[in-house]
Amino acid sequence: MPLREGQWNLSYDADGIHPGADFTFGTLADGAYLIEPYEIARGDTEAGDAAMPRGDGIRLGQDWRAASTITLEVGVDAVDDASTAAGRHNATLERVSHMAQAWDAEAVRRRWATPAVLRTVQGGRARRFYGRPRKFDPVASKLTRQGYTPVLATFVCIDGVAYDDTEQTLRVDIAPPPHQGLVGPLTTPLSMTGPGSSLIAGEAVIGGTRPTWPVITIYGPVRKPGVRVVDRWEAHLNLTLKAGEAVTIDPRPWARTVLRDGASVAGLLYRSSPRLDEMRLPPGRRDCVLTGTDPTSTSYMTIAWRDAYAYL
Repeated sequence: MPLREGQWNLSYDADGIHPGADFTFGTLADGAYLIEPYEIARGDTEAGDAAMPRGDGIRLGQDWRAASTITLEVGVDAVDDASTAAGRHNATLERVSHMAQAWDAEAVRRRWATPAVLRTVQGGRARRFYGRPRKFDPVASKLTRQGYTPVLATFVCIDGVAYDDTEQTLRVDIAPPPHQGLVGPLTTPLSMTGPGSSLIAGEAVIGGTRPTWPVITIYGPVRKPGVRVVDRWEAHLNLTLKAGEAVTIDPRPWARTVLRDGASVAGLLYRSSPRLDEMRLPPGRRDCVLTGTDPTSTSYMTIAWRDAYAYL
């Protein structure tokens, strides 16, 4: 369900007896609203600097960033839920309990590399973060009995990137579409007017301000399938897909898998292929090509991505 301006939503799937969550808050109409502006704190930098041998200064090395943390100060408000003090007290405890259950996130925190999703709309921009809810501190006071309790909650992001909430998908066939040629009647002299502005088959327009992760799914029948991002990188698999079979390359930090029918085939990537953590698409127009041998010319691949932003 689309969010309204200023709303936040925490969601994740259920796991066995542990329930999932789809908790929306952020505005007065939600019964839990922000009492202070949200804070997105970037993680500290782990500098790889080294002292300059027998000299002043340092030699700059590779730097890495720790996880970003989103801090939310929320007012849980049930003042209008009942006409008596006891009723308001009960209502606010119920609302806090619902938020606490969502923030507990046992369905994801017991599983390796499984993120929750925190979504928001700010300034008309729908964004999402991948990570896990962490701190949840309700501050009980005399106001709790009157139907109001402030809560301090945090969410730790996997990579500190805000992704567009809308996923984009491109289909690329192994055989190019038929060329229809020129359509008459024609008049002389014929001239070129320059490159067109429309998309061509296999061309992706990546928005945002940061490189993003593509999820690539190749559908058979095809032998030794591969994907090439022109002038960037290419990856090839030493396998054969039958009709109806598919292989998915998912380089996202919380996945990093190459799966066929749920089984890993990452070991079948050719050594010339980049590592999964190098398979990103930078902003701009990117030409993507499906390679392989397919006598039927019916195989194809899909590329799904979300535009990535350094901030909201």
